[in-house]
Amino acid sequence: MSCLRRRAVLAGLPAAALLPVPARPQASCRGTIYLTIDTGWSREAEQIAAILARRGVRATLFLADEPTWRGDRTLDENWAPFWRARAAEGHVFASHTWRHWYFRGDPAPDRVRYVSRQREGEEVLDAAALCAELRRPMERLKQLVPEAQVLPLWRAPGGITTPNALAMAAACGLRHQGWTANGFWGDELDSAAHPNAMLARRAIERTRDGEVVVLHWGVRSRREPFAGVLEQVIEGLQARGFCFASLPAGGR
Repeated sequence: MSCLRRRAVLAGLPAAALLPVPARPQASCRGTIYLTIDTGWSREAEQIAAILARRGVRATLFLADEPTWRGDRTLDENWAPFWRARAAEGHVFASHTWRHWYFRGDPAPDRVRYVSRQREGEEVLDAAALCAELRRPMERLKQLVPEAQVLPLWRAPGGITTPNALAMAAACGLRHQGWTANGFWGDELDSAAHPNAMLARRAIERTRDGEVVVLHWGVRSRREPFAGVLEQVIEGLQARGFCFASLPAGGR
């Protein structure tokens, strides 16, 4: 299975929480890039956050309750200061599911099979259960960071959806947001075969106007973290005249 395929809510929250105003691109921009960040291993979270702050980049953060390098989970109480700081910087948030399981087919009308890649189990979700799974990370975020701005968007783990998952999520007010063809910068790839220098060069050369980029706050399996060249990539794209913005409420 290709990496793009592997990487291929909010109903009930107050309407005001769902409609933040994304950062407007500057008049001099040659184009706009939409950086999105999934939770992941979170080992480089502080490093990445500092880079974004230095470069004036606002991103859209897709949250799931995932294990982290610290031995806790991304939506535990002790991550509240991190998410609070990101909200204060102007980043916006969306759902990446609660358990970060994978959608594996539609066994019946209005049903979707939901499976753990870590063999923790599997379920068949109906519409109510799917909406609850997508809504839960944002409800938890609002407990930790009441001021957080939440978009009516979601992203399936691995970017893998099914027709029923898309339709049922849309029925509870959520649009799926993937990434674009040149928006996979490779932070999940094996670093021996795909070293940072190669990934950085490709990202700077190939990223185009309107690209939706997917990154993570850290990837456990990558020995040379992509965070080591992230600032180089952002600086290179800004030098080409691109600006960065958070996603609009309707997605891209």
